[in-house]
Amino acid sequence: MQAFILDFVNFMLRWLHVIAAIAWIGESIYFVMLDNSLRKPKSANCIKKGVAGEMWAVHGGGFYHNQKYASSPEDLPEDLHWSFWKAYTTWLSGFALFIILYMAQPSFYLVNPNSSWAWAAELTGWQANGLALIFLLMGWVIYNELCKRISPNMDRDGLLSIAVGVLVVAVAYLSTQLFAGRAAFLLTGAVMATAMSANVFFWIIPGQRRIVKAMKAGEAPNPLDGKRGKQRSVHNTYFTLPVVLLMISNHYAFSYTHDQAWIIMALLIFGGAVIRQFFVLMHAGKTQPGYLVAGAAFILAAFWVSAPPFDEADSSGSAQAVEAGPGAATLADVSAVMSQHCVVCHAEEPTYPGITAAPAGQMFETDAQITGQAAKIKEVVASKYMPLGNVTQMTEAEREIIANWDE
Repeated sequence: MQAFILDFVNFMLRWLHVIAAIAWIGESIYFVMLDNSLRKPKSANCIKKGVAGEMWAVHGGGFYHNQKYASSPEDLPEDLHWSFWKAYTTWLSGFALFIILYMAQPSFYLVNPNSSWAWAAELTGWQANGLALIFLLMGWVIYNELCKRISPNMDRDGLLSIAVGVLVVAVAYLSTQLFAGRAAFLLTGAVMATAMSANVFFWIIPGQRRIVKAMKAGEAPNPLDGKRGKQRSVHNTYFTLPVVLLMISNHYAFSYTHDQAWIIMALLIFGGAVIRQFFVLMHAGKTQPGYLVAGAAFILAAFWVSAPPFDEADSSGSAQAVEAGPGAATLADVSAVMSQHCVVCHAEEPTYPGITAAPAGQMFETDAQITGQAAKIKEVVASKYMPLGNVTQMTEAEREIIANWDE
C-alpha cells in the first residue's frame, strides 16, 4: 500500500507540474510576444497619457486593446495582475517530483557507476542526493553571479549571453560525469528551470514591486529595476524550449546513454534557444528564417552524434543484431540473466522496493515476453542503460550473453 500511495502521489504531482508549466510558459511566451508586437500609438490622447506602445488583437469573438505605459498611468489600479505563482508552483512541484522519484532511490536513479571519475562512480545514495542539491544550488549561484558581474547595468548583455552559454555547456558536461544519464539530462534542465524561477523570485517580482511602490508614491522608479527584470525575463524565454526538451528526454535512452551525451544535450539546448530567437524576432516584425535553419542544424548535429554507425543498421533503421558466433547464447541463457537482474522490476508484481508496476509495461517473466522485445533488450543492455544504475549488478560477462544471443 505504501508503494501504491507513493506512486499515486507521483502521478498527481506530475499532473500539477505539467499544468503549472503550461500556464507559466504560455503566459511567458504571450508577454514576450506582446512586448515585441507593440506599436507606437497613433492617438494623441494615448500619447498624452504616456502610452508607449499598443497592440490590437482579436480572439474568441472579442477584440482586445493592449497598452504599455512608459511612465505611471494616471490611475494605477489596486488589482494589478501579477505573474509569479505559476512559476513557483512549477518549480515546487518539479522539485517534489525529483525528491519522490530520484532522491527516494538515488542508487537506482542518480548514481553513475559508469562515470570516468572513480569517486563519482563510487558515491553512496545519500552522497548522490547531497551532490544533486549542491549541483542545483551552485548552478543558480554561478549564473546569478555572472549576471551581476558581467552586466550589472544591462549594458553588456551580449557578452553575458556568451558566458551563460558556456555555463550551460559546463553544466551539461558535469552532469553526465556526476549522475546517471537520465538524471543528468533532468538535472541540467532543473538547473535552468531553477534559474528561471529564481529570476522571478529574487529579481523580477521584487523589482516590479519597487516600481509600483514608487509610482504610487509619485516618485520616479529606479530604471535599473525595469532593465534588470527585462534582462532576466529574456533569459527565461530562451531557457524555455531547452528546459521542456530536457524534461521529456527521459523517454529517449539513445540520447542520455550515449558516450557523448553532454554534446548531444548541448546541441539540443542551443537548437531550442536559436529556434526561440526566430519567434521572438518574428513577433517584433522581423522574419529571419536563418535562425530556423541554424536551429535545425543544431538538431541535425545532435542526430549525427547520437546515431549508431550506419554499417550497423539494417534497411529499416533498427539496430542490427550482433552476429552469432561460436559462443552464441541461447534463449535459456538469456532468460537466466533476465530472471536474476530484470524481473525484479519487469514483472506483473514487481518485488523491487518502490516499484509498483512494470516500467513501460514491459514484463520479462516468460520466454514469449523476452523474445517479443529482443531488439530493445539488446539495445538497453548494451548501452548499459539497464538495469538502471546497475542496481542488480549485472556483470560484463552477463551483458555479453545478451549481446551474443542467437535469436
